Amino acid sequence: MKQLKVFPIIAMLLVVFMAGCKKEDPPALPNGENPLVTSTDPVNNATGVALNRMVVAEFSEPMNMSTITALTFTLKQGSIAVPAAVNYTGTMATLIPASNLEPNKIYTGTITTGAMNMEGMAMAGNHIFSFTTGAASDIILPTSNSPNPLNNATDVVRNKVISLNFSEKMNPGTINTSTFTLKQGTTAVAGTVNYSGTKATFTPSSVLAVATNYTATVTTGAKDLAGNALVSNTVWSFTTGSTLARLEGVNLGSSGNYVILAKTAITNVPTSAITGDLGLSPAAASYITGFALVKATGYANAAQVTGKIYAADMAAPTGINLTTAVENMLTAYNDAAGRPFPDYTELYTGNIGGKTLAPGLYKWTNTVTLPSDVTISGNATDIWIFQIAGNLTMSTGVKVNLSGGALARNIFWQVAGQATFGPTSHFEGVILSKKGITFQTGASINGRVLAQTQVALDKNTITMPQ
Repeated sequence: MKQLKVFPIIAMLLVVFMAGCKKEDPPALPNGENPLVTSTDPVNNATGVALNRMVVAEFSEPMNMSTITALTFTLKQGSIAVPAAVNYTGTMATLIPASNLEPNKIYTGTITTGAMNMEGMAMAGNHIFSFTTGAASDIILPTSNSPNPLNNATDVVRNKVISLNFSEKMNPGTINTSTFTLKQGTTAVAGTVNYSGTKATFTPSSVLAVATNYTATVTTGAKDLAGNALVSNTVWSFTTGSTLARLEGVNLGSSGNYVILAKTAITNVPTSAITGDLGLSPAAASYITGFALVKATGYANAAQVTGKIYAADMAAPTGINLTTAVENMLTAYNDAAGRPFPDYTELYTGNIGGKTLAPGLYKWTNTVTLPSDVTISGNATDIWIFQIAGNLTMSTGVKVNLSGGALARNIFWQVAGQATFGPTSHFEGVILSKKGITFQTGASINGRVLAQTQVALDKNTITMPQ
């Protein structure tokens, strides 16, 4: 009898069956490095907007200026494009219509994914907002208020950031080193000017001289969003003392409610031991893996977590709370990254293994490595901020030790790259990472893990600082 060759047929049928049963790939995760539009002016659904109003969009981080154009930032009335020029400065894009808008009309602004950050990352999706015009133009001149330091102030700290508030939002393109100046006598002080909300700041490039009089000026070149000039030049003076301001901690806002907070994923190789709450947003709970979640209303529990686990798709108000926490995390990162006047620059060229680090502001333009134990020494009120433009890498078994009463909650590691902690290492402090944070097998931390992308765990101990 001829033998039947059934195995190839069965194999073929299995392939077809498996192909039909193949699960769809999960949706692409939102990329934690994508820039965001954090606010617009006018805000979405605003009414009574002045006819001569410019339109401003503020981003979560500095953008590539060449990608912020009249092609990526547009304004339409219905389907009709509004002719306009687009300027970009700091983190703000300004759309300037060629003529006044029409009264009592709905306009729609769009910032497209063609807008990219300095690393070439595009926005995750178009940002669209609308507003309705009123019947008249804005002819009210802006005024200034609340100069800091105050006029004729004395004994001002030498690392002071000079600021001035305005009565309304201004055109950010008109707030610059030409319109906001600081002088010692007739000598101009070098510095940088920033603008956000209704506040302009001047940060000197170096600390000011001891017991010296300075004069700050904001000119009528500063204009509001309708093109109205400041009512008059604002001029005020102050005299420095001999001291520097004490370094202040980074305000984490509601992101400080979490021991781990991430945007795209939290993965875990069991068994880890985590003390504190976990949060993930805008990604959903399905991107929290390795915990065997037990879902409840608005949160989940897990045997490996002494605390609660939250994700963006859980019942209200969890989603809103997480959105706020992520925004606060971004603000805290930018605050830490932007602190001026570092006490230590490029210390040990980034290799801090075996070193003892005093309180202060540290800045590196490269990667920081910990190939051997590091000691952070100071008292319970001292602050450490580490600004790291590259990666943070910790070797196997290395420990960060605290001495003199130093507290992990007062230690802030701002990392522009990846943060990686080797097997069985131990770390102290709050990590604010723009990219991923990875704890290799058996690593531990007393602190917080706040990532703008994902956090990867592997049998780790993560403990909220006291």
